[in-house]
Amino acid sequence: MKEDKIIVADEGEVFDIELEEDILERNRELAEENRRLLDAHGVTGIDVMGAVGSGKTSLIGALADRLKGKYRTAMIAGDVTTTIDAERVRRHGIESVQVNTGRECHLDANLIRKALRQIDLNSIDILFIENVGNLICPSEFMLGAHKRVVVVSVTEGEYMVVKHPFIFLASDVAIINKVDLAEAMEVDPDKLARDAKEINPKLKVVKTSMKTAEGIGDVVRALGL
Repeated sequence: MKEDKIIVADEGEVFDIELEEDILERNRELAEENRRLLDAHGVTGIDVMGAVGSGKTSLIGALADRLKGKYRTAMIAGDVTTTIDAERVRRHGIESVQVNTGRECHLDANLIRKALRQIDLNSIDILFIENVGNLICPSEFMLGAHKRVVVVSVTEGEYMVVKHPFIFLASDVAIINKVDLAEAMEVDPDKLARDAKEINPKLKVVKTSMKTAEGIGDVVRALGL
């Protein structure tokens, strides 16, 4: 059987590499400024990444409910056009600021800097940042958060982790979500967890179900909250 030929760019063939490096460097500088601002107000920032439908918004809502009485929380909701996620999280009684990126497939540090101006940082302890639904673009763009969380669900298939290694390398916590559907989807959540750990041995991996609330306490502990 003939093997598939894989096409890759040779060194120097990727267009606009200098521009990309300049953009990423400027983003890093702004991310550091955001981190200093959060630190100055004693706020812990948590960047939540994952594909559309993985359960990011449900996770943030569940965490907000679990942490009530212990921490004051707020959220920056990133999306291409809508305000749906921000409105969903407000139902949990936490402040939410919507950021729309238009055609961009990720949040960046500059957008977060603008959003931070709309939040009274003296009134919160934890800031959740829900990134745009994508497992590729957000990995390179740091926002200034203290922790980065990537959420994948069993409904995305058995190869979702191995096909997107860079976002797992850039994360502190990986969440394997919707485990209540694992049998129906014929996907082994333990294998997804092993795949994530093989990519990044330092990852803390938690299996969850937002429907049954399984694993929410483990997420809280993985985040050190």
